[in-house]
Amino acid sequence: MTPIEDHPLRYKLSNELHARPFPTMSTPCTVVYIAIKQPNEAVSRDRSLDVAHLTALLDRHGAAHPQPGATHYSGQIGRYRLKWEQHTEFVTYTAFSDGLSERAFDPADFEVFPEDWLAQAPGQRITSVNLRLEERPDDETIIENLSEWFVPESLAVSSVLEGSAVVAGDFRIDTAGHMRFAIFANADTGSRRLGRIVQRLCEIETYKSMSMLGFSRVRDLSPRIGEMDTHLTQLMGDMTSGQKPAEETLPQLLSISAELETISAKSSFRFGATGAYEAIVTQRIDALREARFDGRQTFAEFMMRRYEPAMRTVKSTEARLAALADRAIRAGDLLRTRVDVERSAQNQKLLESMDRRADMQLRLQRTVEGLSVVAISYYAVSLVGYMLYPASELTGLSTGALRALAALPVVLIVWWLIRRIRSAIE
Repeated sequence: MTPIEDHPLRYKLSNELHARPFPTMSTPCTVVYIAIKQPNEAVSRDRSLDVAHLTALLDRHGAAHPQPGATHYSGQIGRYRLKWEQHTEFVTYTAFSDGLSERAFDPADFEVFPEDWLAQAPGQRITSVNLRLEERPDDETIIENLSEWFVPESLAVSSVLEGSAVVAGDFRIDTAGHMRFAIFANADTGSRRLGRIVQRLCEIETYKSMSMLGFSRVRDLSPRIGEMDTHLTQLMGDMTSGQKPAEETLPQLLSISAELETISAKSSFRFGATGAYEAIVTQRIDALREARFDGRQTFAEFMMRRYEPAMRTVKSTEARLAALADRAIRAGDLLRTRVDVERSAQNQKLLESMDRRADMQLRLQRTVEGLSVVAISYYAVSLVGYMLYPASELTGLSTGALRALAALPVVLIVWWLIRRIRSAIE
């Protein structure tokens, strides 16, 4: 019996769900993390450069290379365990080492990523994190350490995963250029749970930074969008008042519509990515299942106060841009309708003028026809008169009398012939 045939992507898609497992770690532990992104067109970047950069780091430690076409890697480099992941717009490097430095958040912890190697990165640093994971002491010691390590005004602290650990961070860049996070874990917290907490904190920081790129784009666009809004309102006012001819206003409206469409096209990916990254930040914070610690603000409260207003600004600007584009399209349609109506009226007047001219030409033609009958009849009567010279001797009538008698029949015959010719032409 022939077995059922599998879809060619069945195993690949199934394995994708398990391709990026959470790291496992125990206390005490030091974690250093960096995310690198190309400044422009990161989605369509040459991803082989990311792999080449990773390979250069692995070669320094004699570590095995990733598989061809790999989008993630885990391995040992010296005393560190390295985790590398390639994402749509960026790549991340996470290095774990057992133990803690004597100095909290020592910049020397980042020496696992050599400066000359970082300088050759195919992109720029979007964020970096120095994370300290230690066994949970008493609450007074935690509070003392937090006041020493972080800026109190922006410090976010919470007890997570039903009290398994206390996490803290102030989302500020320290003098070494890194974000700081601290985790105080209970002694009985499992290594996989600790890995999930670390992973989620790094993802919160990374996707928060990535989504803020949309806010930066909005700040750059806002002045121009305001100018176009004012210009569009002025043009619509001119349409209402009729101060400017429609033919002069329409090109300006079309120009604004084209520019709005261009801005929308160039910004659509960033707006969409910002919404997706914001959703990930919210989901990762929800997954921590926060509880308040020592009356301090939680990560969710920090994001609500500092982060969500920026995201609302992005969404409102996106909606404003779409509304402006719709307004410009509607105004252009109305103005084109107005132009069409005006042109129809002009065409009607032109047709009426042409009708009058045609009527005048007809009258002139009839006048010319009448004069033609007279002229042709004159010459025809003269010819007939010459032909009637012999008849004057036979009849005894003078030549003038014969011409007078022939004039009326000749005129009638000429008139009849011209009418026949005109009827045949028509």
